[in-house]
Amino acid sequence: MNVAIILAGGTGVRLGTESPKQFLKVCEKTIIEHTLDVFEQHPFIDEIAIVINKHYQAEMETIILNGGYEKVQKIITGGKERHDSSWAAIKAYQEYSEANLLIHDAVRPMIDTMTISEVICALEKYNAVTVAIPVIDTIYQVEHNLIQEIPNRKKMMRAQTPQAFKQRILQEAYQYAFQDKDFTATDDCSVVAKYVSHEPIFVVMGTESNLKITHKEDIYLLEMYRRDA
Repeated sequence: MNVAIILAGGTGVRLGTESPKQFLKVCEKTIIEHTLDVFEQHPFIDEIAIVINKHYQAEMETIILNGGYEKVQKIITGGKERHDSSWAAIKAYQEYSEANLLIHDAVRPMIDTMTISEVICALEKYNAVTVAIPVIDTIYQVEHNLIQEIPNRKKMMRAQTPQAFKQRILQEAYQYAFQDKDFTATDDCSVVAKYVSHEPIFVVMGTESNLKITHKEDIYLLEMYRRDA
């Protein structure tokens, strides 16, 4: 079973809007609707679960009903941090240990069908898969405004989503992580890489268009992309 887990618990503080950015309308649809459309229409996706802030659950339910998203089977209450929301989704599917969980940011609405297909195909060989693109710019490692190191950018990639895992692998990683009093994580791959380090994580090449809507300029890019689609 291929399950798309859409993380939609963010509050959109950096964008400076009253509503969370996933509920902003672009080209007559909310950002999260653009994201859901791709997974709803993908032939390999069997089910969709949305992780949402409890204060916006009613709004999310209305969107699902009006949009006819038949693959959405679960609306899950998210946590304070991103990893709390991922954990809530993992627990919701703990009876399906061999399920493929494709965890995707709600505010990456320009994910394409091909990338999703490649991630699912990679899960036939690997238990952990991510999407990333090469770094173009030179990268500085900085401390106190002073350059400490300049990594070889040929080995650097920028992480995207979906990040996909067998449910049992991700659950195992998080169970170990929560035993660590210093646990912090920016994404799910970092949890697997640290706490289930014997599991290789395969990288599927992403696309520049699969950007995360973070700043106002990103809204304009989304508008242009949708008009050209």
